[in-house]
Parts: sequence; C-alpha cells; structure tokens
Amino acid sequence: MDQHAVSNRLKRIEGQIRGIQRMLDEGKSCSDVLDQISAARTALHNTGVLILAGHASDCLLRGEDRIEELIRLMKKLARS
Repeated sequence: MDQHAVSNRLKRIEGQIRGIQRMLDEGKSCSDVLDQISAARTALHNTGVLILAGHASDCLLRGEDRIEELIRLMKKLARS
C-alpha cells in the first residue's frame, strides 16, 4: 500500500469535512451541503478501496492465501 498516497487522500478528506462544517456555519443550502457530504463519502470509499487493493497486493506478493479475509474485507467495504 502506498501510505503516502493514502495519507494525502485522508488529508484532503479532512479538508472536505472542515469545508462542510464551514458551509453549515455559513448557512449554505441543504442541497450544496449534501453534495459535499456525498463527495466526502465517495472519497472515503475510494480511499478504502486503495487500502484494500494494497493489502491484497501485499498478500499476493508474499504468497499468502488469505482469500477469505480479503472477501470479508471487500464485503465490509461494500457496506460502507
């Protein structure tokens, strides 16, 4: 997993969340706030996909057969 890429994504998401808080404080429209919440959720989901892909790749490179664990993690990510 590329920890630098994940860290950068999380910092951007943190900024998005702060931006949503500012929008609420400024009384922005419900629609605009919900659009930003949706964007933040998508960004979090995509970060989870990146982390899972890195984990799966690491398992394959080490020759570990952890299919059940990977399937469980994929299902957990799909529910979020």
